[in-house]
Order: sequence, then C-alpha cells, then structure tokens
Amino acid sequence: MKRRTLDLAFSIGGLLFGALILVLGLVLQNQANFAETYVKDQLGQQQIEFTAVDYLHGEQDDAPCLVEFAGTPLDSGKKSECYANEYIAYHLATGATEAGYEGTTYATIGAVQRGLGAEIQAAKDAGKDTTELDASLTSVNTLRETMFKGETLRGLLLTTYGFSIFGERAALAATICFIAAALLVILSLAGLIHFKVTPVDKVVGLGH
Repeated sequence: MKRRTLDLAFSIGGLLFGALILVLGLVLQNQANFAETYVKDQLGQQQIEFTAVDYLHGEQDDAPCLVEFAGTPLDSGKKSECYANEYIAYHLATGATEAGYEGTTYATIGAVQRGLGAEIQAAKDAGKDTTELDASLTSVNTLRETMFKGETLRGLLLTTYGFSIFGERAALAATICFIAAALLVILSLAGLIHFKVTPVDKVVGLGH
C-alpha cells in the first residue's frame, strides 16, 4: 500500500473520530450546565440560608462546612450535602436526645408511639389516670412529626446533591472529550502534512 494512501486514510479517520468526540463533549457540557443551573435555580427558590457563625452552637464542632458557608444562601449541591448531613441531621439527633429518645429516627420512634398508645388504652381500660402518658404521647407525636419533616427535607437535599454530582461528572467527561478531540485533530493534521511531503511512489510493507 502506498504511504500517502495510508496517511490520508488515518488523517481523515482521525478527523471524523475527533469530530464525533467533540460532539459528545458538547452534549456532556450542555448537560453539565443544565444540572448546575437547574440545581441553583431550584434551591434559590427555597430561600434557605446557612445560619450565621454567631448563631451556631454545637453544629459546627465537627462540621467546618457550616462555618465556611455561614450566612450564605443554599444554592449548590455541595451546600445541600453540608446542610443535610451536618445541620439538619444534627438538630434531628439533638431533638431526639433532648426528648429522651436518643438515636431514634422517624421510622424507629413509631414503635415508641404505638407502645404509648397501647399503654394509654390499657390504663383507660383499668380506670387509671392517663395524664402523664398522654403528655408523653403528645411529645412523641410532635417529635415524630418534626423528624418526618426534617428527614424528608434532608432526603430531598441529598438527592439534589447527587444530581449535582452527575453534572460535575458530565463536565469532567466533557473536558476529557475536548482534550481527546484536540489531540486527534493535531495528529490528523500532522498526518495530512506527512501526506503532502511523502513521495507519490513510496509504499509501506516488508522490505520497504
């Protein structure tokens, strides 16, 4: 096979493949931009703001991000993760501990709720006073409702964080595609230059 033919084939193939990778990179970058903009816009509508440093108590002890983002709006995936895992989770755990049910969650405190309900019914059947039990049940009901709201918001924020991570990965993949496309174009142009300077009668193969 003539060397010029081989150079031309590889150069054209490289340019076509480079164009394909470039298109893929543009698509990935578009999706990355969409994810970033969508997350920021949706979070912005909630108008959530991180507590100022002066008003933080025990939340910041093991959460530097709460200090870093203090006083700023919650408008990114990274901030969503911080707010969900460090702020909301802290207050849910603290609330449960202060109520006397350390380590419980919305799901597990349901058993406590049902148990108190059964105790109240048994006390009523026995003609006993249920004032204290009623107060405990009211406290547990309030705690469980708070946990439901807090854990729901926490889950939504972590889902937002996960969505933002997909956007970041898409942006990284787009950058890799752009670099690969640029390299292919450079190599293909080098091949075309070699095609131009190679003698017409030069061939490739054994003995040449």
